[in-house]
This record gives sequence, C-alpha cells and structure tokens, in this order.
Amino acid sequence: MSNFSWGPQDITAPARTTLRKVGAESGLVLEDVATGWVGAVIRVEKSGGLHLMVLEDRRGKRKSFELGFGFLLEGEPVEVTAPQAAGTKAGPARTASGSVKVANQRARTARASRIWVEGKHDAELVEKVWGDDLRVEGIVVEPLHGVDDLYSAVKDFAPGPGRRLGILVDHLVPGSKESRIAAEAMTCPGAHGNVLIVGHPYVDVWQAIKPSVIGRSAWPVVPRHLDWKTGILQGLGWPHADHTDVAMGWKKLLGQVNTYADLEPSLLGRVEEVIDFLTVPE
Repeated sequence: MSNFSWGPQDITAPARTTLRKVGAESGLVLEDVATGWVGAVIRVEKSGGLHLMVLEDRRGKRKSFELGFGFLLEGEPVEVTAPQAAGTKAGPARTASGSVKVANQRARTARASRIWVEGKHDAELVEKVWGDDLRVEGIVVEPLHGVDDLYSAVKDFAPGPGRRLGILVDHLVPGSKESRIAAEAMTCPGAHGNVLIVGHPYVDVWQAIKPSVIGRSAWPVVPRHLDWKTGILQGLGWPHADHTDVAMGWKKLLGQVNTYADLEPSLLGRVEEVIDFLTVPE
C-alpha cells in the first residue's frame, strides 16, 4: 500500500479532472484511496448502468469499484477509465505463488521485518515460488543455517512494532527438539505479537516438494544411520558421494519446481501465513 495521504476534500476537488487517465486493463494494480484496498484489475463489467471494475488483492479476495476518480497508481492519483475492450481479455497473469502478477512494478524498499528460514535451500525454494510477491511487499528472506540458537538470534534482532519476524522451521512437530527451541524463542523480549514461528512436518524442505515433480509417487525412505540428503539422493539413484553431489541434486530438484502446485499444502499454508503476518497492518 502506498504511503500517499489524501483526504476526502482532495477526492472531490474540481482539479481532479486534470489527473492522468489510465484504462482499467487486466493486471493493473490500483489502490482505492477511500478504503485503502489494493488489488489488480481482473475484469470490468456493467451493472445498473455503471462501469465497475473488480480488483483482486494478493490473498485472492475481490471487491468491485466504480470507474473514475479516487485511485492511486504507484502512489500517483489517477482517473480510471474503461479499457478499450472491457471484459474481453483473458484473466490476469499469475506469479508462481498463484497471486496476480503486478505489471511493471518496482521492488518496494525493504521493510525492517524479515522472513527467516533454516537454510540456503529453504531460502531458494521460497524465492522461486514467492519471490515476485515478496519483492512487491518489500520482504527479505534470510537463511539462519540452523535454529539451535534461535533465542539469541531473535533477541539480537530486537523485534517490535514495525520490526516483525516470521520464522519457518523444518520438522516443527509436537515434542520435537525444534518445537522446544521455538517455544523458548517466543519468550524473547518483544516477541509477543511481533514474532511468528511456523513450520512444516518434514525433516528437510526437500520433502515439501511433491515427489511427482520428478516422476515419483513417494520420497525414498532414508535409514536412520544415513545423512538424510545423502540417503534421498541414493534412494533416487542420483550421485551422492559428496557435498557437490548434494548441491547438484538440489539444483536438479529445484529446477523442476515451477509453481505453488509443485509444493505440499503443509508448506504453502505456512509461508502464506508468515507473509500475511508481516504485511497486514498492526
């Protein structure tokens, strides 16, 4: 949402007719000044003699607005007019996460708030699927390289209003080491209301990718004595001798991920929950 401040008197001022006119083309992202609603145009329709446009926000919620004045385009007040061929275009382009793709949108200046994930692979997966959305929202993803000292990391971050943390943890299930670490981290000063720790049930984020993307019905079962990633690669029949093989295996796997549909719902819901937590006004 833009930081532009515009009172009701400005909306009805006679000078409004000098505003730049923009057609309500599919995918155009607008902000309604009166309500603060931000969304992409998905269609324009006639209702009761009025031209209405339907805006869809990043969470898939939709709202109708009459064309005309009272809208911002990238912070600029504009007059929204009917497109040349209203309602005849295909639906809006989508990002890999399924959100409406924001056309010609510059990345927002980074917020103080952050998303933390356990490691490099987690960060790369989140970037591939949600990267477009995160750049629009100004959210930076940072890898932790493990959560064993999560309490200290959260304490050093000094969370507070306007400085929130969303943390995604592997294998966050009741009774696990990770669940105890997460509970301890939530006792940090400032954590209440400003830190959200969520997780998926998998040992590693690799398992949050549906095995069907590589033509498997299930992931290989890894014996307890084997390193998990090494065991997965061995079970798949892929090279697994050293760290280089692990890195190449991950690159091959990540290359098969194209959209949110390639990920398990247990990861999708948690990432969306974190993004909502960091972007919904406090």
